[in-house]
Amino acid sequence: MNEKYLIINAGSSSLKFSLYEIPEVKEIVNGCVEKIGNEDSFYTLKYDDKKEEKVKVIMNHTQAVETMLYELLINNFISDVNEIKGVGHRVLHGGEKYFDSVVIDDEVINDIVDLTKLGPLHHPGNLSGILAMQKAIPHIPQIAVFDTSFHQTINEENYIYPIPYSWYNENGVRKYGFHGTSHKYITETMQQYLDKKDVNLIICHIGSGASMSAIKNGKSCDTTMGLTPLDGLMMGTRSGSIDPSIIEYICKERNLTVSEVTNILNKESGLKGISGVNDFRDVTALAKQGNHNAKLAIKLFEKSIVKYIAQYYFELNGDVDAIIFTAGVGENMSYVREDIVNLISKPMGIKINKEINDNIAKFKQYQSGVITTDDSKIKVMVIPTNEELMILKDTVRLTKKSKDLNKEKKLTK
Repeated sequence: MNEKYLIINAGSSSLKFSLYEIPEVKEIVNGCVEKIGNEDSFYTLKYDDKKEEKVKVIMNHTQAVETMLYELLINNFISDVNEIKGVGHRVLHGGEKYFDSVVIDDEVINDIVDLTKLGPLHHPGNLSGILAMQKAIPHIPQIAVFDTSFHQTINEENYIYPIPYSWYNENGVRKYGFHGTSHKYITETMQQYLDKKDVNLIICHIGSGASMSAIKNGKSCDTTMGLTPLDGLMMGTRSGSIDPSIIEYICKERNLTVSEVTNILNKESGLKGISGVNDFRDVTALAKQGNHNAKLAIKLFEKSIVKYIAQYYFELNGDVDAIIFTAGVGENMSYVREDIVNLISKPMGIKINKEINDNIAKFKQYQSGVITTDDSKIKVMVIPTNEELMILKDTVRLTKKSKDLNKEKKLTK
């Protein structure tokens, strides 16, 4: 019997949603409510190759959820809210407590509130989405899927910073890592592809937000993002790793607060800080026009990736089954993949297959494949990520587990 599940990704001023049908894993509809809290708020619906955009003043996440459910009902995507068997929520930070996704209860909500200090930009929106859905359909299981949980297998020597140890013990300062659902999806895909459980991989999740991970024996052993998603690679608007002394220096030089500088490092740096634009397609267009800063931004971006490939290659003792490119830039920018492979070609004994690489992108003949020559020592591959599928799988699994536990409780009464 087919069942329907709802996936929610709530931000501070947005609410993205997708409705799936199981077991076919068919997406019935997806949409996004944007500019929540503003007079010019609107929402979109996509289904059956159609796209609808509607303007409506939506002042909070409760109204956003009400609007979403209204649209699901009037368009007959569901005939009743009880058709929705479970709701999966993407949550940024699970701290050290959550190694897996979990059914949301009061304790989980309290933990997410406590962890807001580690995810101040994301958790208020995540919480608003959860509380609004609980209010709208309180009897339906809600599942929290944490971005950090996949990386909880990282060893202490890779997650502890060289700072006073009391900062870790008392304040939770350590590397947590993010994009966990994507890195987990690629790992599981490669385990199936290679028919090997203990895979060793270097995964390059390269999008507007970017992170890399070293996978050893099928588990995350290191990753580039740290206490927050600001650390690691240069990104669309994030600086990535920089000398921390820059913050105090710029505060004094430009008469800014720490919060203002941190905001700039998160939202006005990276590709945008160097070239003036953050979308890689726009940076590429500027570079083709001869813009020096756009060319520089691309070089900095590519070199930050090469640096971590080298680090993880040694961390895995040279035993690497494959290097994977995924996410928006990784999946679609063939010239970036080619540049990076050429930069690591000689020391790692790999060579780009230019013809195949040039034909892989979402909008081209192929969407995935091996982009290195047969005589290369390590495979380099392109695999489209599917974070929503991972959230859906956990939502289905834990919803069914929750129902089984409730049945057992009733039988024992």
